Parts: sequence; C-alpha cells; structure tokens
Amino acid sequence: MKVYTTDKIRNVVLLGHGGAGKTTLAESMCYLAGITSRMGKVEDGNTVSDFTKEEQKRGFSIRTSVLPIEWQDCKINVLDTPGYFDFIGEVEEAISVADAAIIVISGKAGVEVGTERAWDLCEKYNIPRMFFVTDMDIDNVSYRSIVETLSEKYGKKIAPFNFPIREDEKFTGYVNVISEKWKGKDAVETDVPEYSKEYLENYRDTLMETVAETSEEFMERYFEGDTFSDAEIRSAVRTNVIDGTVVPVEMGSSTTCYGVYALLDDIVKYMPSPEQRQMNGINLKTNEIFEANFDFSKPKSAYIFKTIVDPFIGRYSLIQVRSGVFKSDDTVYDNVLDSELRIGKLYVMTGNKTVEVPELHAGDIGAVAKLGDAKTGDTLSTKATPIQYSKTDISTPYTYIRYKAKNKNDVDKIAQAMTKISSEDPTFKMVNDAANKQTLMYGIGDMQLEIVKSMLKNEYKVEIETMAPKVAYRETIRKNSDVEYKYKKQSGGHGQYGHVKMKYGPLGDQSKAYEFDEEVVGGSVPKNYFPAVEKGIIDSVQKGPLAGYPVVGVKCTLYDGSYHPVDSSEMAFKTASVQAFKKGFMEANPVLLEPIVSLKVTIPDAYTGDVMGDLNKRRGRVLGMNPIQGGKQVVEAEVPQSELFDYCTVLRSMTGGRGDYEYEFVRYEQAPAEIQSKEVETRAAMLAEGIED
Repeated sequence: MKVYTTDKIRNVVLLGHGGAGKTTLAESMCYLAGITSRMGKVEDGNTVSDFTKEEQKRGFSIRTSVLPIEWQDCKINVLDTPGYFDFIGEVEEAISVADAAIIVISGKAGVEVGTERAWDLCEKYNIPRMFFVTDMDIDNVSYRSIVETLSEKYGKKIAPFNFPIREDEKFTGYVNVISEKWKGKDAVETDVPEYSKEYLENYRDTLMETVAETSEEFMERYFEGDTFSDAEIRSAVRTNVIDGTVVPVEMGSSTTCYGVYALLDDIVKYMPSPEQRQMNGINLKTNEIFEANFDFSKPKSAYIFKTIVDPFIGRYSLIQVRSGVFKSDDTVYDNVLDSELRIGKLYVMTGNKTVEVPELHAGDIGAVAKLGDAKTGDTLSTKATPIQYSKTDISTPYTYIRYKAKNKNDVDKIAQAMTKISSEDPTFKMVNDAANKQTLMYGIGDMQLEIVKSMLKNEYKVEIETMAPKVAYRETIRKNSDVEYKYKKQSGGHGQYGHVKMKYGPLGDQSKAYEFDEEVVGGSVPKNYFPAVEKGIIDSVQKGPLAGYPVVGVKCTLYDGSYHPVDSSEMAFKTASVQAFKKGFMEANPVLLEPIVSLKVTIPDAYTGDVMGDLNKRRGRVLGMNPIQGGKQVVEAEVPQSELFDYCTVLRSMTGGRGDYEYEFVRYEQAPAEIQSKEVETRAAMLAEGIED
C-alpha cells in the first residue's frame, strides 16, 4: 500500500445497532476496492473484519477492525465497530480517532435504539455523519418511512442524497438527488422514471433549502427561483456535512454492492480529511497547549487508541499519527513509561492481515508490533518535544460476576490471560476482593463476561467457573456487653493460663474495625500481655462471630483479669481474647450491615414510571429526578448493592436498551432482619458441611 498525505485520508467509523449490517457493508467496500476477490459472509465466518474465533462462532463483531481502502486516489480508513452495547468500549476507542461516521440502518428493522445511540455518540464527539440504509434488495423494505422517521427525530438536517428504484418488486437502481439522474445496474445514468419524480422533487426541495442557507447570495438566488449547478450544490453540501448542519441519507444493498460504490465516492467528496479537524495536546516540557491539528510539518506525535493482544497474531499497538510523519526505525518517547522506544516496522492492518509501510503521515492510522509496555491511551512523541493527549473517555463497567479456576493449577495462567484481555478491552477488568475471599470480573454486560469465559477456554486453554458474587456485608454491634473468659489448660509441664474481663460497645465509626483500650488497675493483667489481647481482637474482627463477615465499629476495653506467674503466656491471653470477643460480640445485639450505593439511572421520560417501580422492588429509596436534554431523566436513588446484581439486563429489557446507569458506594446500613437471618443460616450450613468459603 502506498503512502498517503493528510489531505488524501478519510477516517470513517461504522456505527449502528447490532445486526444492522456494518460488517457486511465493510465487506462490500473491501470487495469493490479490490482487497478481496469474493465477498465473505458473516454467517459463514469468512469476512475480513470478523477474524477472531469468537466472532466467527457467534456471527457478530466483538472487536473493532481497521480496513484501509484505497479509493479515487484517497485512503479511507474504515473502522468497523461492534453494534452490541456490551462492547461500547470498542466503539469509543474507534470514534476517538474517526473524523466522520457512517450510521448503518437495517432496512428491515428500521431506526433502532442502536441508531439513536450512534447519533448520541456523534453528538458527544462532534463528528459529521451520514446514514446508510441497507437491505434495499429486500422486497418489503420502505426507504421512505426510514427517511421520515429520521426527519421526525433529527429535523431538517436529514437530507436524502439518493433513493431506490424498484421494478417488478426488485431493486434495480437508484436516483441521485443532486444530479437528478437514475443509475441502474449497468451504472449508466438515464432520466428518472415518471413514477419517481414526486419523490425526487420532495427530496430535492429539502436539499435545495439546505444549500440556500449556506450563504446570503444562495438564499437570494433560491427565492428568485434560480437553480444551482451541481458543482455549487456539492461544494455547499460538503461545507454543511462537515459542520454537521446536513446529514446525508444514502441507501443500497451490501450483499449485491448496489449503492456502495456511490457511498465510497461520497465519503471522499463530502467527509473531512484529518487536516480539517482540530487536535490539541499538552507540551510536557513547556506546559503549553500543543496544537497538533494533524499538521505533518510539526514535531511527530501519535496516540495509541487500541491494543490487539491475540494468541495467534501477536501484540500490536494501533496508532493515529496526530502530527509530523512517523517512519520505520524511528525512536519515540512514551512519557507514561518515561522511556524511549524503537518503532521498528510500521504496518497498516486489514482485519488481522498486516502490510508493511515505510511511513505514516499525520492523520493516518497504522500499527506497531511489540512496542514494549506501551498501553492504550499512551502518547508517542519525541524526547525533545514530549506531548500528552487526553485519554479516550471509556465507559465504566458495573456488571460483575464471581469466578474461580476449575483447575487450581491454572490460577496463574488465568490471571495472565485476563491481563491480556483487559489490555485489549479497557471495559473489562478483574478484581481480587481479598476481604470477601473472592475474585470478580467486571464488564459492561453479561454477554461480554460470557465471551471472556469462552475466550479463556478456546484461545487460552484454561477454564473458569462463574457464580453469583458474595455481597460485602459487615458485622457490628448495637449494644454494650461485659464478659470474661478464662483460658486454662494443664497437660504436664508448663500449662496455659489467660484470664480477661472485657467490655464491648459501638464505636460510632464504621471506617475502623475496632478500637482497643485498657483500664487495668493494680496489674491484674501485666502490660506485656496487652499486645497479645489486641492480637486476639485483630484475629477476631477478620471473620465476625455472626456470619463470618469482617467486623467494623467495635470498641473493645480490657479492664480486668488475672494471670499465672508460670503458666501465663502471650498465646494464652490471645486465645482468651478471641473467645471473649465471640461471647461479648454475640451478647451486644450483633447486626449485619449491607453496602448501600448511590445509583443514577439515565432514561427517556417514557420509562420513568417503570424504572422507579423496579427500584422500589429492589428496596431502593428514590431521592429525586433531574431532567436533561434529549427528553431524558436522571433518576437518583440509594439502593442496597445486593439488589443490583442483574440490573444491567433488567434495565435494558425495561427500556429497550435506552437506559444507562452508574453507581458508587456511599455507606453501610443495617440489613433487614430477613436478610440477616438468611445469611446467618447460610453461614451455619456452610460451617456444618465444612465449607469455609
């Protein structure tokens, strides 16, 4: 592949609902550009972009793939992203380096929630976009109804650039709204059929109004009834598409490639090159803003937007050059590692295939193999001009599940494999919850976690078992108690003797496990045994007497006891302290505390009642609602964490996938009596069976 300058580059991300046809469209683009000699199919598992075993097995995209397509002396870097919400991190990585988006809509399914989410992402990142409606070769697909739905949702921005022609209930070609010509299978432009002129007039009027609004001169000409030339229309449309005031709608059939040729042409004509986008970083040496703006003449810098760690193809860092020109054998500086790295060879990737290139100009996307410890989000620059770009805003994972190795010998292998997976997917992470003796893995949704489990088995040859996580309960006391315990043992020779009298009461501070004090008078317990008594308390608060959970907020006071000059020892007093704690804790009205989280749920207005009703069922306390733009509400509530285990799935079901949520821990509260009794019974049953975990 030849080297392309910044003005000849288009970075375009494919967005849309899962199953809308993004990968099939990408496959069609590859076929037309000559990358493949025959089109693959998603269902056959032989597409260019879905190259992992999991993608081929499941029939949908899990990772973002980069497909560099050479078209009309330009390079279009197509980023094919997953449509399922569990893989939003992949989409966020791709959109952070895209200059424009194609939102793919299934002609069969119409405008779906994934379409709306794609639009919202484009709004968030302020990138120009166009719609592409697929499946026009299917008989009962209505392009007109999809255009009307888009117009209702997004207003006058929506401008159809073409529409289909059907003859004998078959898709035979399309009308170009700008040129007012019909193009059939043979790609020859002819006059528009009479039965399509009404639609052409409507769509063209919409487009002309948009063109007229680009300047006062055009507005005057429009009102005077003047017509615009094709060149004037295309120039005005390009300006409007780039600034987002016009969103073109195009259509076709990815399986037959109808309409895809025109789409590729229009990406080159109307979508911006990187040099038309702003990009700023920080010069770490001067602490000033570095206006990179994809200028090839400035000091070189690049951003690692994605890492691929594949057991079969190795490790690659995908980069976008944001200033200067990167060349093979360059030495670059990573400020996070505070070290210089040698690039070696530069590649462009087409799915999982690599092609070596001598250099990458500002704005281009490429890959570097074996870049040491460099990670996603790092900036590569030079030591003379060290640059830092802000990291991509990646969604926080809130869905979690407990796991353990099926084979204990695989624990280290599983940890290494999960580390590789998390470096590739920033929305996946594993947590060692030592306090509750469990390991957890976090993701955006259940499907993502299920796929990680499958990847471990099929690609890394290790297996895990998953189960519901243990809730991080705590134990404390509500009343005071006064107890004594005498540990006395005689078995020949020196015996064991330790005698303590202790008071226990609420500390009033749950951030501490305990507070130890002594009020011994007259040396009934020598000072050298005080540390042993405290060690007994330290051991006791690790696993409380009520249900085996960590203890918080207990004040322990040693006020009396006795000792034996020969038989007393630190071990004896520690044992006496442990037994006294158990007795005193259980006599002081022990209670179970459950973690409470502050929950924020963002939903369209129509679902407010359903969501609030569900939160009430989950023992939640709704604190208020805040309206935000886009006809949405943010419901704020406090909910026991134990009630949120399946919340991701339920919220998606209630809102048709339109709801989002986030939460953070706020405090512990006393659990209801039924929760406490159930936990105590469960714990007792586990101990009876000899199960410690």
